[in-house]
Order: sequence, then C-alpha cells, then structure tokens
Amino acid sequence: MSTISPASPTASATSSSPRTLPSYLQGEWRQPTEGSATGIAALDASTGEPVALVSSDGLDLAAAVDHARTVGQGALGRLTFHQRALILKALAQHLNSDEVKADLYEVSARTGATRRDSLVDVDGGIGVLFSYASKGRRELPNAFALVDGAPENLARDGSFGGQHLYVRIPGVSFQVNAFNFPVWGMLEKFAPAFLAGVPSIVKPATPTAFLTEAAVRAIVDSGLLPEGSLQLVCGSVHGFLDLLDVRDVVGFTGSASTASAFSGHANVLSGGVGLTCETDSLNAAILGPDAVAGTPEFDAFIASVVTEMTAKAGQKCTSIRRVIVPADALDAVVAAIGTRLDARVTSGDPRADGVTMGPLASREQKAEVRRSVEALLAGGGRIAYGSLEEPRVTRADGTVGPAPSGAFFSPVLLRFDDADADAVHEVEAFGPVASVLGYRDLADAVRLANRGGGSLVATVASADPSVVATLVSGIAPFHGRVLVLDRDDARSSTGHGSPVPHLVHGGPGRAGGGEELGGIRAVKHYMRRTALQGSPAVLTALTGQWRAGAGVQAAPSSAAAYPSTAPTAPSASVGEVDPADPVGEHPFRKPLSRLRLGDAIASEAREITLDDIGHFAEFTGDTFYAHTDEEAAAANPFFPGRVAHGYLLISWAAGLFVDPAPGPVLANYGLENLRFLTPVSPGDSIRVTLTAKEITPRENEDYGEVRWDAVLHNQRDDVVATYDVLTLVAKE
Repeated sequence: MSTISPASPTASATSSSPRTLPSYLQGEWRQPTEGSATGIAALDASTGEPVALVSSDGLDLAAAVDHARTVGQGALGRLTFHQRALILKALAQHLNSDEVKADLYEVSARTGATRRDSLVDVDGGIGVLFSYASKGRRELPNAFALVDGAPENLARDGSFGGQHLYVRIPGVSFQVNAFNFPVWGMLEKFAPAFLAGVPSIVKPATPTAFLTEAAVRAIVDSGLLPEGSLQLVCGSVHGFLDLLDVRDVVGFTGSASTASAFSGHANVLSGGVGLTCETDSLNAAILGPDAVAGTPEFDAFIASVVTEMTAKAGQKCTSIRRVIVPADALDAVVAAIGTRLDARVTSGDPRADGVTMGPLASREQKAEVRRSVEALLAGGGRIAYGSLEEPRVTRADGTVGPAPSGAFFSPVLLRFDDADADAVHEVEAFGPVASVLGYRDLADAVRLANRGGGSLVATVASADPSVVATLVSGIAPFHGRVLVLDRDDARSSTGHGSPVPHLVHGGPGRAGGGEELGGIRAVKHYMRRTALQGSPAVLTALTGQWRAGAGVQAAPSSAAAYPSTAPTAPSASVGEVDPADPVGEHPFRKPLSRLRLGDAIASEAREITLDDIGHFAEFTGDTFYAHTDEEAAAANPFFPGRVAHGYLLISWAAGLFVDPAPGPVLANYGLENLRFLTPVSPGDSIRVTLTAKEITPRENEDYGEVRWDAVLHNQRDDVVATYDVLTLVAKE
C-alpha cells in the first residue's frame, strides 16, 4: 500500500492513461494495489473519455474503521458543539473561495453537470455546511451532550429525578452515496455527523467518484478538520457491514434493492448497526382544479415540472416523475410543458456555450433510463414530447450533431390515458422523464399520488385554501415534504426538487423511511438518547443544567472543559458562601470565569397595593377588567377579585434581583418559559429567587449566555410565577 503526493483536483486523463483515483484513509492519500485488475474506468459523461480508474484493491477498510473509532472519535470528543460548528463554518468558507470552487466546477462538468447543476451540487453542499455551522451555535449548547426536554421529578421531596440526554455514538458514520450528487450527497451527511461529534467514512459512487475525491482533497488541504474525522474510500466496499456494530451508523442513498440487502444484513437486524436509507421515489406534482391555464399557479406548475425534468438531466431523487392534473386539463398541460421545453432546453456538453441540460452521468445510466422508458411505454404510456432516438446535441467545440460516445438523452414526456396503469406508479425512469395523468376529483388525486408507495416530496399548485387543505391532509402521511405552490411564493420558493438543510429530507415506504437533514433532527441521528436518573446534584453535574436542590455546582471558565463527563460534588449549598468568592457577592458581579451553577440571590419581599395595580394599568394602558373592575374580576373563576398584572410582577421581580452598577452582566435579552401560577391580590407580597441554571460560553466571543431560573413566591410560599431569564455575561 503506497501513498501519493497530492495531485491537482483537475488533473487530466487521456484515453490511454487515466489516473488511478486514490483514497484518503488513516490520514494519508493511498493508492490501490498496483496493477489492480478490478479497477473500473470513470468516464467523461459528454465525451466518453476516461477520467480516472476507480479501485479499492488492497485498501484496509478495517483499519479505516478502527482509525475513525479511535483517532477520529478522540479528536472530535475533545470539541464541543460550538467548536465543531465553527470548524464547519471555516470549512464552508474555504470551499466557497473562488479558487477552490472554480476547480470543483471544472471537475463537475466532466460528470455531465451544467453550471446550474454544479451550483446545486457544489454550492448546495457548501450551503449545508454553513447552515449546520449556524444551527450548531444557535440551537445547541456549548457542550458535549444535548439535554432533551424538561426534567422529570420522580420523588415527592425532589431528591430523585430523571432527565433525557442525547450523547454521540462511539463509532463511525459510514456513508454510501449515489452518483448524482458527488459533493452535496457527501456533505449533507457529513455536516450533521461532524456536528454530533462522529467521524465519517465516505464511499462515493464510481461514475462520479473523481468529483468527490476532488472535494475531499480540497477539504484535507484546508487543514481544518481534526485527524480521523473524514476518510474517503474510492471503489468497492464489499463486506463493509461485517466490520460495523452497535457503535456505528450507515447512511445510504441509492436503489431500493441495495437498501433491502443492507437492511437484511445480520449486523443491522441483530447487531445494532443503525441504517438510514434514501431510495427510490416516484414524486408527484398535483395541479389544483382552480389552477387553470393563465393563472399564476398554472404557470408556476409548468415551470416546476420542466425544471425538475431537466435539472441534473432529471437525475435527482426529488425530481417530478408523475404530473397529476385534472382530466380536462391534460391537453393544456402537455402542450405547455412541450412549449417550455422547446424554449428553455438546449442539450449538450456543459462546457459549450448555451447548453442548459447536460448528459446523464454514464452510458450505463443512459441504457437504464431507456429501459425504464420502454417499460413505461409497454405499461400504457405514450410519448407526448421527445423521442428515444439518439439526440442531436451541442458538442464542446460548438458544433451540433449526435454524440454517441456520450450519455445524452432527450427530455421525454409520457402521457397515460389510464391513470391507474401500474407502470406509472411503479417504474422510475431516473432521467429527464416525466409522465402526465389525469384525475377525476380531489380524492382521486390523493389516491393517485399515494400510489407511489411513499415519496420524498410532492407539490400542490393551487390558490384555493380548501383544495390545498384536502390535498395536503391526504398526501402528507405518504410524503417526507410537501410544497404548496401559489402566486405568493412562486418567486421565492426554493422549489420542488431542492432539499434544504432546515427541513427533513427523506420519505416513508418506497423512499426508504429515512430522515436525512431536518435541522438538529439530523444531528440526533448520530446520537443516542438515554434516560438519566439520580439526585439533583448528579443530574446537574451530568447535564450542565442546574436542578433545584443541587446546591452550587462547579461550572467551566471556558467551553473546553464543559461539561465534565463525571459528577462533580457540590461546592456549596444555595445560600452558603463559596470560599473562593467574596463574602455575599451578588451573582451579577461574577464574570463567567467565577460564576457557578447554583449561584443564587434570594430577595426581600415587596407588598403589592391597590394603588400599585391601578398605576400600572393607567401607565401601561393595560386596563383588562381583572386588574380594574372588582366585581367583574370576582366573577371570573380564576381570580378572587382584582389582581396584579403578571407583567407588573415580573417587572418588580427584576427590581428585586437586579444589581444596578456596571459589571459583567452586559444585557438581558429575553425571557422564556414564563408561567403565571397563582394570582396576587392587593395586600399580598412577592419575593424572587434567581439561580444560575445554565452557563454557555460563546466560543469566539468574550462573553457567554447565562440562563437564570427565576421563581416568584408570595407570603404563603405559593409559587406565583416561574420563568427563565437570559443574560449575556462577560467571561472576565
């Protein structure tokens, strides 16, 4: 096994001497066994020229898995969510640089991708990195584990409780990707796994592996990733599931038949290997009966169908395969799609000027699409636009004519007179192919859409709220995502076929049952939820969130040590003095470096008078009858008579706990979880206890966030209100 010096990602290959594609394993670029007899040539999709020889002969996959579980896990385990998020941001910025992106676009053209297609794949993948970098810092704590939900009190006296907690899996995320998105397909799995703290091994599809290799080379050259967090194996990974166990997760994108084989493996069935699949999908677009020709909805619908037929030459798992329209609109829809295809589509080599649709990824894929179209024709379809003849295309030199060495395929629109023909609901032609079929009524449209057996996405085009409600409620259980297209969002919509990192990408049934992406939900795919049980002190130490009864707990001065993986004994009880701090020091005088979980202030009581309530009502304009009309308030089942405004109470509470002088507390930026539990009448008094509940240093700032637990009691010790106060506090 040898290592090679890094080559340019745009290194050329000739028909006589294609370069052998290396893999990146155990921190080195490694070549397969010299003279490998099992290598497969990856070809330029437009010209048929060899780009690279792809083989994994002689590569030690078991050693790669071990490297991920040891070196990768160790390096990522030393980083918090926020630290990982900042690395993702830096990586996204590196890949987004003009030089790096230009190289990737150049390689991408050899896969058959136009500039617009490369934008979806390359820039789309970079966008996923940016999104998870942002979500990681905004939605996750600067910690190593993720608290899930509210704590559960399991003992009457509060001495025993429970808390759900997400912790990262201790193994590897092994991703097996499809040919159609060599960059995005890798990064949309890598980003949430990395944010969770789990290393990845990437296995790209052979026809476009040279683009994935170029992207990984750019990532490695950045020097940003911790050692072992990303590895690449080009070529076969036969038997890889034998190497995995309960520590690991597999993310697969590809055919349903391969997914079925994976799901039947013993290590998946009984060995605990997690498996997330995204497979076949006969996605539908439904035209509402109100969206007749000439309406904005009709125009947006036609534009969406044509875009999804031709973007990436229809090689998208989210492309529209079934165009479901009112039966009396069939002719108008077919004509409009044909007119737009004529006006918008120029097929050819992506490197030629004016080309808007490139070839399929390989000649094998071209043959597969042709077989699928023939099966659709045999199943009752007829060609309404296009043909199966060898297309005339624009070559790289600008000439027009056949290019049989390439993988070109004309857009084909099929029409099914029998909307219930089995073929249209069973056969997916993974190319620039769509089928039009008519429905009788909305119930029929729902039934036809759902005959796909579970899909990634569906579009509903309608401006009629009742139509939209009927269609969406009927198809939602069968689709991972539903886009409602109307005149209000036609321009701003991200489109039918564009998964976004914020929302779930996946679908039930035939689509594989997975949920790639989906914001922080995707991060949790690489974590496991456990239910912790213990005393308040133990739960506080393990979760980094203070629990009532825990006393004062050690808290970090920086995120690098936050939180500990082992319980820390309380250093003092609430109300006791920490010897390391000045006697009686107000917690608002403490910077993050000295603030501890459980640091608290208990205020004096303040009496509420009728004049106070009246003044607040007049001053604010809040003259709701419960505060101003004794008789009406007494008639309300919730109040004993006139009561104080809730906002008066929390305003007074701030006055009871605030330390007014300038200090480490920089700003109050919100309240959360506010609940009013007991009415306060004139003559009652309130007091507040404010306790440091969670301390989150911001990784790249000189301040952090402190969440304070606020509890208001009356003179009878009844809880009046509870809420969280959020402040920004200087680190020093």
